[in-house]
Amino acid sequence: TERKKFHTAPVGQVFRLRPFHVLVATGGGYAGYRKYEDYKVEQLEKRGIEVPVKLASEWEVALYKSVPTRLLSRAWGRLNQVELPTWLRKPVYSLYIWTFGVNMKEAAVEDLHHYRNLSEFFRRKLKPQARPVCGVHSVISPSDGKILNFGQVKNCEVEQVKGVTYSLESFLGPRVPTEELHFSRAPAGHSFQQQLVTKEGNELYHCVIYLAPGDYHCFHSPTDWTVSHRRHFPGSLMSVNPGVARWIKELFCHNERVVLTGDWKHGFFSLTAVGATNVGSIRIYFDQDLHTNSPSYSKGSYNDYSFISNNNKEGIPMRKGEHLGEFNLGSTIVLIFEAPKDFRFNLKAGQKIRFGEALGSL
Repeated sequence: TERKKFHTAPVGQVFRLRPFHVLVATGGGYAGYRKYEDYKVEQLEKRGIEVPVKLASEWEVALYKSVPTRLLSRAWGRLNQVELPTWLRKPVYSLYIWTFGVNMKEAAVEDLHHYRNLSEFFRRKLKPQARPVCGVHSVISPSDGKILNFGQVKNCEVEQVKGVTYSLESFLGPRVPTEELHFSRAPAGHSFQQQLVTKEGNELYHCVIYLAPGDYHCFHSPTDWTVSHRRHFPGSLMSVNPGVARWIKELFCHNERVVLTGDWKHGFFSLTAVGATNVGSIRIYFDQDLHTNSPSYSKGSYNDYSFISNNNKEGIPMRKGEHLGEFNLGSTIVLIFEAPKDFRFNLKAGQKIRFGEALGSL
């Protein structure tokens, strides 16, 4: 009679595993495992050992997608907007500088106390002469970064890294109406790639540039061209570092991206900003209607916006080196453009490049 009574709830109510929690836990653990595998591959490549391509299976991609990277990216974006106390700014930014090898000597403002939050620090401007724009070559690098791949587009497939490809049409989406791009209509029955090439004797070329977290986060116009159309693909925000790009086929087609298309002196020209984990925010300076990383979206959907109107028959003219947009953190830029057959890239796969340096020329 002196024993105390204990009221207990069913075990299922105390410890209830929901499918979402399981997916987040397993997906997060697997993402961590992949990071470790990527690190091992990088070490082997540094020693000059070629690593065979091993693509992810469908279940591995699905597992990776179960990680709520879009939600995490929005949370990261809000955290970046939080104003830091003056006394905390130098230690926080110094840790980031040390971790990612940021060169603050190039920044327009070197005083770390000047940047009120992480977002301002990520989007720091450079000194006017820190990135001289090459005037000799016709196409320059639009950003700092690492060259993942470049060359001719073949059989409607583009290489994201050596040996791993993605579909040109899946990446760019259906062809923009010819009246918007001032191009002649391609004959019926031609492949998607042939429809983009507007001048006889030209070829389609591509170049992929990966921006690491420590790189300068703004991107610029790679040549003199006119932007006629913007297509926004909502999507996943998986990591786009070289290890993941080597592992997941059509990674760039899975991720959120903003495709700018138009024309330059040799025909079709496009620049695509690809989102990634913690890079939900892609900003195009002249496009105030663009809003990326929305809480919800329809899978496989996209939305179009034309810069050609009754008041503007030409689109948005861009000069080589002009400010074009920015990422919230590092990500990827993909150039796909038409040029004569004698166009040559002045690059090596894997090399580091800075905004303003030559990509190629005729």
